[in-house]
Amino acid sequence: MSEAEPNAPSVKPEEVAHFSAIAEEWWDTTGKFAPLHRFNPVRIDYVKATICRHFGRDAADTAALGGLSLVDIGCGGGLLSEPLARLGAAVTGVDPSPTNIAVAGLHAERAGVGVDYRATTAEALAASGARFDVVLAMEVIEHVNDVPAFLATCASMVRPGGLMFAATLNRTAKAFALAIVGAEYVLGWLPRGTHTWSQFVKPAELEAAITAAGLTIAGRTGVTYDPFTGAWNLHPRDLDVNYMLYATRPPAIAG
Repeated sequence: MSEAEPNAPSVKPEEVAHFSAIAEEWWDTTGKFAPLHRFNPVRIDYVKATICRHFGRDAADTAALGGLSLVDIGCGGGLLSEPLARLGAAVTGVDPSPTNIAVAGLHAERAGVGVDYRATTAEALAASGARFDVVLAMEVIEHVNDVPAFLATCASMVRPGGLMFAATLNRTAKAFALAIVGAEYVLGWLPRGTHTWSQFVKPAELEAAITAAGLTIAGRTGVTYDPFTGAWNLHPRDLDVNYMLYATRPPAIAG
């Protein structure tokens, strides 16, 4: 594992320190990352269904993502990387925190799942010339410096004909009330200070940055929480708090 570059433009040292301090709890379904565990199934399903539709794969196949390369930027403890690797994808998990990468690697090893985890940054990976069929920037955008530059770096790693996924929080009063006041201070779902409202990103801002990086927005959806069932669900028209989108890069022109 290579060490992350602390001076990479996208890296906020205080964010890395925050998540490194609680890294041992990544796979504790009742710990500080419990909300992410509850959120994980809906985002895995969204990513899987979109990839299968785009690349003409059978979603019922247990190895539906076989033969595809995928990078999970800001992978944390591997909550998204590992399930996608189980579906057959060749997954690279990238995070600037060596502690997160160590936790992710140990869990994958114990589970018998092959993931190429690297303690590095999006900038360093892109500079190495790495390119992937699928690039994920999920629940990391609100934790970086210079969002447009970070998204441009991520987009640069999408191969012709490939996909990029992004998920973050909308900068709305509703998101402040639910994702910060509610989740961090009232319900205690997340440690206080996990999110900063000014770092949330409006869909128009996210889409503009990705489009400027040469990709085409192909779909978007909100994700809402049902307090009665405790489940997260896709809601295409409600992007007020959590939302996800995907974009494509045109295939290479033959000849």
